[in-house]
Amino acid sequence: SKEICEANETIMCPMCERNCTLQKLNESCIYAKVTHLFDNGGTVFFAIFMAIWATVFLEFWKRRRAVLTYDWDLIDWEDEEEELRPQFEAKYSQVERVNPITGKPEPFQPFPDKLSRLMVSVSGIFFMISLVLTAVFAVVVYRLVAMEQFASFKWYFIKKYWQFATSGTGVCINFMIIMSLNVVYEKVAYLLTDLEHPRTESEWENSFALKMFLFQFVNLNSSIFYIAFFLGRFAGRPGKYNKLFNRWRLEECHPSGCLIDLCLQMGVIMVLKQMWNNFMELGYPLLQNWWSRRKMKRGGQLMEHKISLPQWEKDWNLQPMNLHGLMDEYLEMVLQFGFTTIFVAAFPLAPLLALLNNIIEIRLDAYKFVTQWRRPMPARATDIGIWYGILEGIGVLAVITNAFVIAITSDYIPRFVYAYKYGPCTDQGYRQEKCLKGYVNSSLSVFDLSELGMGYSGYCRYRDYRAPPWSSTPYEFTLQFWHVLAARLAFIIVFEHLVFGIKSFIAYLIPDMPKDLCDRMRREKYLVQEMMYEAELEHLQKERKKNGKQYHHEWP
Repeated sequence: SKEICEANETIMCPMCERNCTLQKLNESCIYAKVTHLFDNGGTVFFAIFMAIWATVFLEFWKRRRAVLTYDWDLIDWEDEEEELRPQFEAKYSQVERVNPITGKPEPFQPFPDKLSRLMVSVSGIFFMISLVLTAVFAVVVYRLVAMEQFASFKWYFIKKYWQFATSGTGVCINFMIIMSLNVVYEKVAYLLTDLEHPRTESEWENSFALKMFLFQFVNLNSSIFYIAFFLGRFAGRPGKYNKLFNRWRLEECHPSGCLIDLCLQMGVIMVLKQMWNNFMELGYPLLQNWWSRRKMKRGGQLMEHKISLPQWEKDWNLQPMNLHGLMDEYLEMVLQFGFTTIFVAAFPLAPLLALLNNIIEIRLDAYKFVTQWRRPMPARATDIGIWYGILEGIGVLAVITNAFVIAITSDYIPRFVYAYKYGPCTDQGYRQEKCLKGYVNSSLSVFDLSELGMGYSGYCRYRDYRAPPWSSTPYEFTLQFWHVLAARLAFIIVFEHLVFGIKSFIAYLIPDMPKDLCDRMRREKYLVQEMMYEAELEHLQKERKKNGKQYHHEWP
């Protein structure tokens, strides 16, 4: 960032087709300083720490789940004890088979019918995911069109920071699309889940939860994946840029890197989504209850009469809980878990924002459940269902995405290669701040402005590793490009294997059940066996005494 701020004479190539002007590299000083806060040597260790934290969190949750299951006497409760859904019984009442567990006849869904319904459901899921990708593509097209317009805007501030304006408006439009499509996804998920006709309520909840997670996960993260791994990767070079539909030039990363765009995208979406969720969880029920009380007043019910009502009748006037229970609460926490782990290398503030949000939401949820919602119907469950498997999947995906973010999106690997191979400390074998001197100049290629044919002359710089125009192979990739590419691939492999090995080792070390709980369960099992032994012995002794036979106190 220091070299970028001091680059007063480095001219950058135009970053859009018609309206962009030449700008100096030091104009990106602020972006470079902000990027350096996230893109530094500590990023790798922080990503490893968060991967280990996710594993420890899930392992200790398994221990906590075991304790709760024991305290609520659900150790031996099986899913077979769960009753069939009335919809399932009504649909398949004519087809029965004997349950292998209970030995009683019950409605049965034939395999061809189940397979056909599942295929229709999967097709609906893929269609909705393709709709999400279409919306992301529309936002990408908007960014390509808007950057030309903002670059020629009348206001000097917007014209100067046209990239920030393009990214900011794109994020806001993307957020509005995300929240709009979430409403559609919930209705489609209900329709597809009911179409499958799950056997029990737990199967219905697991199927519905999986669909909602897939929909909202892709909806929230598709634009983030685009910025992290595709933005600026296929833009081409000056004089030979790639264009979408042969009309709009593909967007490039900022001169300080793509990480600033990724941080902006994640920060805006995470903050706005948390604010919206808190409003919908508390503000919306408050408005509904206020409207209900207003209608009751209009209906002639006086306040003094209302005060005399019993508490259960007052509670009945509150808002009913959602039909799917705590599904929305679980979904919100799982998506937040994904935000705090998957791209934590690009946005280290995500865990802090999640912590602050959860501290506030705990009190909001307590107020909501006590004062705004009716008391929910209790239901037995031995665990959180499919959500634990989803959390484990997110933990695995987080390791892979953080490896790619550090290797591809950030400048950590290019700086590392330069320090050890091309910098002033090449022969010394160690890395210090002085070893990165000249890195910015090494990471910028040279382009002849006269080739643009727009009245320009001289040379400009752009982010890439290509040969200069005066070389024997102009604009071809240099040897440094292939060294950086090889280092990136090697880092991804080493990082993934190292982190997965640490995660597996930690998961092996932490037992799924606390030792005192194991001892209590073994003690109970021993006492039950002793009671059965004493009861059987007493029964046999009575039988022998009744028959006039001699008996002893030992086992007969």
